[in-house]
Amino acid sequence: MAQFSGGDFSYSEAFSRNIGWFSEAEQQRLRDCRVAIGGLGGVGGSHAITLARLGVGHFTISDLDVFDWPNMNRQAGALSSTIGQPKLEVMAKTLADINPEIQLRLLPRGIDEGNIDEFLAGADLYVDSLDIFALGLRRQVFARCRALGIPAVTAAPMGMGTAFLAFLPGGMSFEDYFCLDGHSFEDQVLKFIVGVSPSMQQRHYLLASRSVDLFEKKVPSTAIGIELAAGVACANAVKLLLGRGDVVAAPRGLHFDAFRNSLKRTWRPFGNRHPLQRLMFWYMRRRLGRNRA
Repeated sequence: MAQFSGGDFSYSEAFSRNIGWFSEAEQQRLRDCRVAIGGLGGVGGSHAITLARLGVGHFTISDLDVFDWPNMNRQAGALSSTIGQPKLEVMAKTLADINPEIQLRLLPRGIDEGNIDEFLAGADLYVDSLDIFALGLRRQVFARCRALGIPAVTAAPMGMGTAFLAFLPGGMSFEDYFCLDGHSFEDQVLKFIVGVSPSMQQRHYLLASRSVDLFEKKVPSTAIGIELAAGVACANAVKLLLGRGDVVAAPRGLHFDAFRNSLKRTWRPFGNRHPLQRLMFWYMRRRLGRNRA
């Protein structure tokens, strides 16, 4: 457990501009909440910073990686001065600079099957930010959240937009929605992408399909999608933490695309077994496979 303190810091003053959107009692509730975020590259860093600026006072965070130049286009902690530094250390320092009273539980060895319970201990919410290709671990974390009654949200950056899903205790499960069993790793990744983003709006302006290579674990990204994802994920996070406001939960989802000026609300009973999902999966599989060939 890491705790930081700073000179003349005042929590109430630092987050006073939140009051009006939150009551003082709700702001105190956020101060006492714990959010678990696994992975601090891509969306994870922006999620953490946004939630810290909302006044969330407790985090459990983990990452195994260091910052590198290809992170520069989108990751919150990627700076010339942080290249080669551990993402976990950089983001822990950043969060403490925002809130010197913040309490951080750090997992520098990453998340695995043996420490998922430690990662989720005391968490009021799990915000998904694992690498898109870490599907095995993601499935384990979501399954444990369900078993422990912890709500989980995921907002994926999709081109210049974001697609949002929530999995709530008692609602549809991650496994029932994504239906990944029995498929190759590449097909599982594509099913995850299509499942998070049923409308696949980003496909309309993808200029080079060759930039998506599931075999090489490579997909294009933008800071636009990352920041939109943080806004949508964290807006729903505070609704869940405060118990105020409707949250769209699986099998329902949202996809806002800023490039297309379009908001789509999706409903996929049976998840990826839904006929529209099957059709989109095969369309994208054929498109990406053809371009790979």
